[in-house]
Amino acid sequence: MDSLKERKLYDVTAPNASTGIINGESSNVLNWDDTRFSWAYPLYKNMLANFWTPFEINMSTDIKQYEKLEAHEQEAFNKIIGLLAFLDSIQTDYSMHVARYLTDSSLSALMTVLSFQEVVHNQSYSYVLSSVTSKQKQDEIFEYWKHDPVLRERNDFIAQGYEAFVKNPTPQTFLESIVYDVILEGLNFYSGFSFFYNMARNQKLVSTSTMINYINRDEQLHVHLFANIFKALLKEHPELNTEKNHRFVQETFKKAAELEINWAHYLFKEPIEGINLNDLEAYIKFMANKRVNELGIERPFEGYRKNPMRWIKIYEDVNSGKTDFFEQKSRQYTKVGTDNGFDDL
Repeated sequence: MDSLKERKLYDVTAPNASTGIINGESSNVLNWDDTRFSWAYPLYKNMLANFWTPFEINMSTDIKQYEKLEAHEQEAFNKIIGLLAFLDSIQTDYSMHVARYLTDSSLSALMTVLSFQEVVHNQSYSYVLSSVTSKQKQDEIFEYWKHDPVLRERNDFIAQGYEAFVKNPTPQTFLESIVYDVILEGLNFYSGFSFFYNMARNQKLVSTSTMINYINRDEQLHVHLFANIFKALLKEHPELNTEKNHRFVQETFKKAAELEINWAHYLFKEPIEGINLNDLEAYIKFMANKRVNELGIERPFEGYRKNPMRWIKIYEDVNSGKTDFFEQKSRQYTKVGTDNGFDDL
């Protein structure tokens, strides 16, 4: 299959609105009132409206509470932060590689915003750790991804999918890398998110959970962006819209769900009050079904159409005008969508 062509710096012979999502023509001059995809500008506005920095979050209570956590709770906290730090680090780089090959300048701009948000996410993990642990412990946590075998297995699964695209950028490897991206942003975080949301409902680590909520809000938009790119790619390149690629999506998500479930059992081998592993397994499969459905592909797991951890919805709910459940004061959230769809598929 033909290689992907990098977007030109500028092209005086091409239109501003691109002729294709990849390998098309574009002047590379961005005019938000002259773009090919009607969803690009609204998504850009939503991403901007999400802007936040970790410095907004007061960690003073979490500092005191972290020291009083049970040993296995501290270990789960540390390993989840170590996982998130790795994933958001490579996500920053991956999204910049993607931007090089997206012909449409509006989509390249969205990738730039996404990359910036991933940098903020990654810095937020340093901010949290520098608040609650020593510099020596922080450095140790940022090394987990190299040495922890369970963490390494699930991280390598994503990284190898990305590397295949980076080393050999074709429409096929690009499509496959999007599947790994949606797994990273739409599935791999969710065991960790559930831990912090569960802590918050027990009035522990509320500030860290607030930060996780902001990250969760961003990641929902990132999944929406890549799902739109995936569907546009299949529409413009019907040779990619094959039964084989549909099976690839389903089987890759099945493997990702298996790794996520293994990770959950590893994280919570000593029970965490409020987290039922059977429910968490079902939740992971529910989220896998949700993400595959958002890509326009038949869901990989029979059943799993209902969220088995319905309590988590209030912690993920980012609709505007809601009272902040964390601090019980007014906080204006941007509305990601009319229905985030976390209860039903």
